[in-house]
Amino acid sequence: MKTITFYSAVLCLFLIFQVSFGQEEDYQKKIEALKVEKQRVIDQEKDALKSEVKDINKRLDDGDISENEAKTLKEEAAKRRALNIENRVAIVENKIAWLQRNEGEVLMLTKSDTLDIDDMRIGILIDGKPAITFNSRRWKRDIKYDRRTYSDFVIAVGLNNAIIEGQSLSDTPYKIGGSRFFEIGWQWRTRVFNNSNWLRLHYGFSFQFNGLKQDDNVIFVQDGDQTVLEEFEYNLDKSKYRMDNLVFPVHFEVGPSRFKKRKNSVRYSLRDQFRLGFGGYGGFSLGTRQKLKYKRDGERVKDKLIGGYNSSDLIYGVSGYMGFDGVLLYLKYDLNPIFKDADVKQNNISLGLRFDI
Repeated sequence: MKTITFYSAVLCLFLIFQVSFGQEEDYQKKIEALKVEKQRVIDQEKDALKSEVKDINKRLDDGDISENEAKTLKEEAAKRRALNIENRVAIVENKIAWLQRNEGEVLMLTKSDTLDIDDMRIGILIDGKPAITFNSRRWKRDIKYDRRTYSDFVIAVGLNNAIIEGQSLSDTPYKIGGSRFFEIGWQWRTRVFNNSNWLRLHYGFSFQFNGLKQDDNVIFVQDGDQTVLEEFEYNLDKSKYRMDNLVFPVHFEVGPSRFKKRKNSVRYSLRDQFRLGFGGYGGFSLGTRQKLKYKRDGERVKDKLIGGYNSSDLIYGVSGYMGFDGVLLYLKYDLNPIFKDADVKQNNISLGLRFDI
């Protein structure tokens, strides 16, 4: 038993000696390699300086620079390379001193020694590793298996006019081409049924700008509780009435879609598919204004008359669209009259293109 214990102790001491010797030999090899690296740094920067000087001399021989410019460039290059040598050699020498001082037993950063802040990991510059590194596992939104709601940016443009009681659209006092509308907003669309996408609900908000351009030399004038068109005293270059509204459209949309099933998700795509929507909107007026351009005593005059005109405060109407993908033919009609308590009722109507982006 004593013999076994004796040999076991000898074996342990031998192993410990070998490990210690191996560690010492390992860190000595690192120091020798760093000394060689220091000389390579010096040689590398010197070779780079020679190459730069050669290039400067070539430019001097070709007449691209003067002798004074060449001298200045050489001095700048020599100064830069000298600083490079100083900085790079200092880094290597610090590594050597670090290893020698600790006899190779140096502390290294582990994952527990770093602090993760969102996607950034903060550490300390050791052994040439960056003090600040970015986590390779970037933040990613979890993929939802069945996404029922999407959102779109909506823009619509087109022609605007008015349906006047007792008159046809061709007889209105507003120019067909000159009266236009513009709409911009945001909408969400939600699939109504769990396992089918043939019916979708669209809802959101939009800013509408409806313009009416008078056909003759007339302007809108408020006469008590009536708003009427009257002849203007000067020759008009432009006369336009604009209504700005904030509305909240709601549409039911029908049409086919492409079903796509993957390992982690299912989707219903409307790309290149026919779409038909019908519904309405409600909201309120943000204001009305009338723009006039004319000449008075030879001078050009621009008037902007804001407010009044007995315009409706509440805006509501019906609308619909049809088309493919995100390009749609769009029609909307205000059920509220343009002017309140008017003897002759007028309702705004718009026809144009809508783009769901």
